[in-house]
Amino acid sequence: MLILKPNCECCDKDLPPTAPDARICTYECTFCADCVETRFDHTCPNCGGNFVPRPIRPEGQLRKHPASTKRFTKAHAVCAELQT
Repeated sequence: MLILKPNCECCDKDLPPTAPDARICTYECTFCADCVETRFDHTCPNCGGNFVPRPIRPEGQLRKHPASTKRFTKAHAVCAELQT
């Protein structure tokens, strides 16, 4: 089951379950479309996978399997540039 992470792992932007700009890679790393397109050139900095739009779960599925509330951020060289 896909874990819907609530934020971009780079810029920490909120990505609720229905966010159309949420992207996941082969290993479910989660980023916003802006980071994927402008910072990572469509290649995941964690695993090298390609990105696709994150699936949007029907409301009934979200009730059975709610989105995560734990926020994820990771240290990438490109992300570190955002912090400065």
